[in-house]
Amino acid sequence: MSQKKANGKVIFVGAGPGDPELITVKGSRALENADRVIYAGSLVNPTLLKLCRPETPVHDSAHLTLEEVLALMDEGTRQGETIVRLHTGDPSMYGAVKEQFDHLDKESIPYTVIPGVSSVFAAAAAIKREFTLPDISQTLILTRMAGRTPVPEREALANLAKHQASMAIFLSVQDMGAVVEALLEGGYPAATPIAVIAKASWPDEEVLLGTLETIVEKVKVAGIRKQAQILVGDFLDPVNGYARSKLYDPTFTHEYRQGTEK
Repeated sequence: MSQKKANGKVIFVGAGPGDPELITVKGSRALENADRVIYAGSLVNPTLLKLCRPETPVHDSAHLTLEEVLALMDEGTRQGETIVRLHTGDPSMYGAVKEQFDHLDKESIPYTVIPGVSSVFAAAAAIKREFTLPDISQTLILTRMAGRTPVPEREALANLAKHQASMAIFLSVQDMGAVVEALLEGGYPAATPIAVIAKASWPDEEVLLGTLETIVEKVKVAGIRKQAQILVGDFLDPVNGYARSKLYDPTFTHEYRQGTEK
């Protein structure tokens, strides 16, 4: 490992879902101190780049290949720079970060990861819902439809739908008809509530609420084709009610409180 390369480092930062105030304090500080920033194009709110020093070079990775991104990292770290790789949402969800980690490991370039707020949680916040309601669902499945990136057969949407858990579906609104078809095939009733939240937390956020019977037409009319979360499950509209949480139930005893139960 060369001394020059050891002086530089890469920090992967989750930019959050869009609202520039939803980046973490630690992520903001990384941008303020960065010597170079490589950011994920139109998916990252460009307002965040104002946190950087005026002279900090910034590179839009939407126009770059993986090899070109890695070349920028190599160049900067050889010069002792601290490079921020700014990813949308949280880097661990569909962030294509593992291939970058592998290269940095191979080249003995140090790196760290600062997590971010995923669009899935910004979407739930936008419609004021809780994924894990007692007696409704205690599981949240995060997935996507197959596209140019294939999905293993065992993870096909129809197979996951058999669990009847709360679901959040990324990167799939452009094929809403196929999403609904798969959910129905998996066993969700046609009256199952579903929500589509486009650009959650951005100023032009758009929310569509419906059922598996109605949502395809609503999405078509709205013209939503990208940057949208699809949320599905009875947690959206628990018509038969849900159980009260044990945590704050006055009858329930736990480590910090004595309940009234016998």
